[in-house]
Amino acid sequence: MSQTTGIILATAAITVANQSIFHDQPVDWRVPIAGGLAALVFNGAERIWPQPVVLLAWTGMVAVLLTRTTPGVPSPTESALTWWNKGGK
Repeated sequence: MSQTTGIILATAAITVANQSIFHDQPVDWRVPIAGGLAALVFNGAERIWPQPVVLLAWTGMVAVLLTRTTPGVPSPTESALTWWNKGGK
């Protein structure tokens, strides 16, 4: 398994969990499918250009954590801050 596979799959899992579990939206099946395909592409690209591809994978995860991928659904960071400010309830 390459260095980017876990990062890409975790990014897709964070997106699905934030939308479906924490905000009661229906599962958007395009996200897990795209995550799997992206993991395959990143795995192949990592063999050609290792360090920049790993950096790109981490950049993608940071972007998903900080931005709203679906309008009206807070980002995972916003969701975590809301949970924290409520005292973990």
